[in-house]
Amino acid sequence: MEGDARQPETQAMIYATLKLVHVLAIIVWVGGMVFAHFFLRPAAMQLEPPLRVRLMYATLQRFFAAVLVAVLLVLVTGLWMIARLARESAQAGLAFNMPLDWTIMATLGLVMMAIFGHIRFALFKRLSRAVLASDWPAGGAALASIRTWVGINLGLGLVIIVFTLMMA
Repeated sequence: MEGDARQPETQAMIYATLKLVHVLAIIVWVGGMVFAHFFLRPAAMQLEPPLRVRLMYATLQRFFAAVLVAVLLVLVTGLWMIARLARESAQAGLAFNMPLDWTIMATLGLVMMAIFGHIRFALFKRLSRAVLASDWPAGGAALASIRTWVGINLGLGLVIIVFTLMMA
């Protein structure tokens, strides 16, 4: 009997923990894009191309590893929160209607994940090949493509954050 009384409390704690992980992963992802786009890149532009490309490569290699973890955490926690709401609706005998802000957040989040996949597994691979070959013009071109797509992802991330907070 005592376990039953704690179940809603435990469920609320699990939900709050997963939501915290979800938000922290988004902070790492979007915050990292802001840092790289507006602070690191402009400062690195003062370096000669070989140093600049190597610095950006080493930084992005670490950042993309962290973003890969963040993306997985955002996906798992987001799906879990949606599934929880769907399960609660079904248990109450109601049809599941995902809130509009969640629908927009999930859709744009999946687009962001796809863009990140392109950046990490196609564009960053080009950058890696250029660095290994000491082909600095190709490295610069790869970085320019990465910057463009990071800018798009950053814009989408900010739209999600603004829209979600405005709907709350």
